[in-house]
Amino acid sequence: MDELRIGSVGPPAVVDLLYWRDVKTTGVVFGAALLLLLSLTMCSIVSVCSYIGLALLSVTICFRIYKGILQAIQKSDEGHPFKQYLDQEVALSEEMVHKYSDVALSKLNKTIGELRRVFLVEDLVDSIKFAVLMWILTYVGAFFNGLTLIILGLIAAFTCPIVYEKHQAQIDHYVALVNNQVKDVVGKIQAKVPGMKRKAE
Repeated sequence: MDELRIGSVGPPAVVDLLYWRDVKTTGVVFGAALLLLLSLTMCSIVSVCSYIGLALLSVTICFRIYKGILQAIQKSDEGHPFKQYLDQEVALSEEMVHKYSDVALSKLNKTIGELRRVFLVEDLVDSIKFAVLMWILTYVGAFFNGLTLIILGLIAAFTCPIVYEKHQAQIDHYVALVNNQVKDVVGKIQAKVPGMKRKAE
């Protein structure tokens, strides 16, 4: 089995976050994202965004007033406390927008093509697999809503890579066994059911 290379499927910064290379940064990102999602389970997105905006404004306004009072007492002329951030360029470049929009468009077109292929039954086996997946998801949807699945996905994204890295040999072994079993079952079904055998590539 080929070794799983998560680093090749995402930007290095994202990979470093998921592998907890910098524990402090990953902890802050994971904690903030999880807190946001948990907040959305209790309040509407409008309320959550409003509370986050108010909290940030409260911190920045209080800090600005504090620094202003401190400068008046010390009679210093340090200027605006956030000047270095206000001077930074925050506009998105056209090149960056074109780059990511091209990538998104390419993935969207590929997804549309795959969905057309599956729904119009270009390959009977693939369409049946997709139907089974949709059937399983109906049961998943009966137990979890979309937000709960996103929370579980976030937790999995920050735990599975590090678990895989520490136990890679054992996981690869069991995944290989499962893959072989699935291939055997699919092969037997294709051999017994007329019309399901794939055309030779």
